[in-house]
Amino acid sequence: MVSSTAALMVLMVTQVFFAGSSGLVPQVGRSSLSPDVLHAFELRLLSMFGLQHRPTPSTSAVVPQYMLDLYSAHSVNAEQVSRPRAHLGKGSERSASRANTIRSFHHDESTEDPSSSSVRTTQRFLFNLTSIPDEELVTSADVRVFREQIVSSLNNASAGFHRINVHEIIRPSGSLQEPITRLLDTRLVQHSLSKWESFDVTPAVLKWTTDGHPNHGILVEISHPDQDSRKHVRVSRSLHNNEDTWSQMRPLLVTYSHDGKGNVLHSREKRQARNNKQRKKHKANCRRHSLYVDFSDVGWNDWIVAPPGYHAFYCQGECPFPLADHLNSTTNAMVQTLVNSVNSNIPRACCVPTDLSPVSLLYLDEYERVILKNYQDMVVEGCGCR
Repeated sequence: MVSSTAALMVLMVTQVFFAGSSGLVPQVGRSSLSPDVLHAFELRLLSMFGLQHRPTPSTSAVVPQYMLDLYSAHSVNAEQVSRPRAHLGKGSERSASRANTIRSFHHDESTEDPSSSSVRTTQRFLFNLTSIPDEELVTSADVRVFREQIVSSLNNASAGFHRINVHEIIRPSGSLQEPITRLLDTRLVQHSLSKWESFDVTPAVLKWTTDGHPNHGILVEISHPDQDSRKHVRVSRSLHNNEDTWSQMRPLLVTYSHDGKGNVLHSREKRQARNNKQRKKHKANCRRHSLYVDFSDVGWNDWIVAPPGYHAFYCQGECPFPLADHLNSTTNAMVQTLVNSVNSNIPRACCVPTDLSPVSLLYLDEYERVILKNYQDMVVEGCGCR
């Protein structure tokens, strides 16, 4: 409750200081604030989000479509979108149901072996996972690779199959030795479909992040392929002519984790059902008031991908004697207000948040890695006298 109170105090102070403006830091207010005040304000907000520094992503930073789809599917504050989303699958839903943070990692292309790329049936991927905080417990992890439909010479979809195997590299290859690997997941795939394939690599990621074992990477193998199947699994930039699509089609490692600070990611329907709840409003008495946090007001729209802002709300109003039922008061608040009516040295009960809900953010961190995280106690759902 302390962290949520601090977060709401930052928002409340800003709201009151700028005379009830609908934005977080309106332009008329920003011009009157010193750079030191704005910097301190930004540092306080970054601390709330668990960041030590303000991310400054480059213009070439890529947000995987899969992360956008996860945000749309699992975030409480995501808007309905008209475009079709990628099918996330039941595995993604189960993984997200145990996590409050989802992180995505592209592999380090400099570690690829470009030799004989046209005939290689395996490819090593090294994912740098050192940015995962020690306090986060990884609950599951997947590697996603994209495969395109294979069309025969008759311009018909081929009816063949090939197998994709994903291994953990226990010991990397040397000049005179083959790598030692452990099979993590495998799938027999059809030539006639274009789709993303997801492979469970949780045991390897847990060894690297929890047990401290060295990370030698993942090995993806196309088993018994013909020429076409090797070319249509997007495992290397050098195998494909279309450079424009590689940024979105390159392999992706996704980790699902929990930092022990609040609930798991929610579905959008839970927030919608909650918002439909009707509440009585009394003009002067304690109630919820509008407060919209616009991330562009603090210049964060370059690294927060979604949402552009959110409705935080705040509590304000009187707690008069006698306290009515609709003021959602505790017995202690009623006694305090009763004593105040005969002894003004005892303050009245205060109008405070009594029900808070989370906000999900999709953002680029300091390393330009895309993260979907659920932040607790960010939205006031109800107010009362306490």
